[in-house]
Amino acid sequence: MSTPHGTSVIFDLDGTLVDSEPNYYEAGRRLLARRGTTDFTWEVHARFIGISTRETLMALRERYGIEAPLDELLAEKNRLYLELAGASTEVFPEMRKFAERLHAEGTPMIVASGSSRTAIDAVLACTGLDALITAVVSADEVPHGKPAPDVFLEAARRIGAAPADCVVLEDAPAGATAAHAAGMRCIAVPYVDGTDTDPAFATAGLLFPGGQSEFTARAAYDWLAQRPARP
Repeated sequence: MSTPHGTSVIFDLDGTLVDSEPNYYEAGRRLLARRGTTDFTWEVHARFIGISTRETLMALRERYGIEAPLDELLAEKNRLYLELAGASTEVFPEMRKFAERLHAEGTPMIVASGSSRTAIDAVLACTGLDALITAVVSADEVPHGKPAPDVFLEAARRIGAAPADCVVLEDAPAGATAAHAAGMRCIAVPYVDGTDTDPAFATAGLLFPGGQSEFTARAAYDWLAQRPARP
């Protein structure tokens, strides 16, 4: 069984393809600790999963009363993150299998992420995913990050696909909302425990409530193959 002709796949990166959230949390913790904030917890970090790095820092800057310019904070967090990511970034095994199968069949794929372009490229390179997925778009390159549809619409434009012919893989409610707003089908693999009941995931065509522990390349592929892109 092969994927339908004309279907393109858009992957979110962090929490979907790779387990990078622990590195993002640690980078944020170190960044804030340098500025006297010691109560930045994983629970606070988790509220911003799926939101772009820039928009996350805007909110944290206000929350903790940090006076440093946003661009300075962004550059520093990216440096901290890249140090951590280069040392250890895990690809979810079933996601790698899924990407490998799609790549082998010539299915167009692109990563659309809220991370900076530098961070995206570095993670794809250090994990070897750059051999499978060569097209990339960062939320920094569009007017609005998720839950706005901008990054997914730009991804479709870059690979020459109509939104209705695209399937998005996402782990966060904001990403599922963005996919729906873009007019795209969505495979949802929640990263944060308990978020599978978020109303945003009700719009997904395929939901794995247990997240990565439940996701399999075969189940995702079979669903993709059985559902034509459009009449």
